[in-house]
Amino acid sequence: MNPKVDQFFEDARKWRAELVALRKIVLACELGEDLKWGSPCYAYKGGKVLIMGELKDSCTLSFFKGALMEDPQGLLKKPGENTRAARVIRFTNVEEIAELETILKAYINEAIELEKAGSEVNLKEGSELPVPEELRMEFDEDPDFEVAFEALTPGRQRAYLLHFAAAKQSQTRASRVLVSKPRILCGMGLNDCTCGLSKRMPACDGSHRQLKKGT
Repeated sequence: MNPKVDQFFEDARKWRAELVALRKIVLACELGEDLKWGSPCYAYKGGKVLIMGELKDSCTLSFFKGALMEDPQGLLKKPGENTRAARVIRFTNVEEIAELETILKAYINEAIELEKAGSEVNLKEGSELPVPEELRMEFDEDPDFEVAFEALTPGRQRAYLLHFAAAKQSQTRASRVLVSKPRILCGMGLNDCTCGLSKRMPACDGSHRQLKKGT
């Protein structure tokens, strides 16, 4: 267990017991534990394998390369219609997790084997929107950036892809990728609020202008 991740479980509200049960199963598979994008993230020798999440209607295990997994039990689902790499399993009670413990460990071990083998999801295959070469080059330079982008909701991914592709010049596309990179690494969308004043969180409603007037 990583002490800096403990606070996530202490702060969990509706799904605390379920998340604690999942944590026990994941750690039994000897994965490294860290906090990424505000959630417990598990890796094998630095390669991201899965991440936990707490939603209103469930808690989740999300496999970063779930699209490559066999899924004999039919448990893995796309987080969104346009998601290409990640696959998620949702849980709503501790009993369900206990019943699936052996199966979940098998899924986790399969994901670890994919990471050991260096398997990669072809992000261009079957994609509704093409991934600009400038973005692909940045992914190649920084794998964590690619992981962060894939962790975004399909809507946020689409907004960024449209924003990058709208630039006619390669230099401009590359610049937009670099400018957007810090937001993506923080799990934020192109139009998400950064000042915390918006009344339409997480979307920006222009409230940041109040800060400029006050300076």
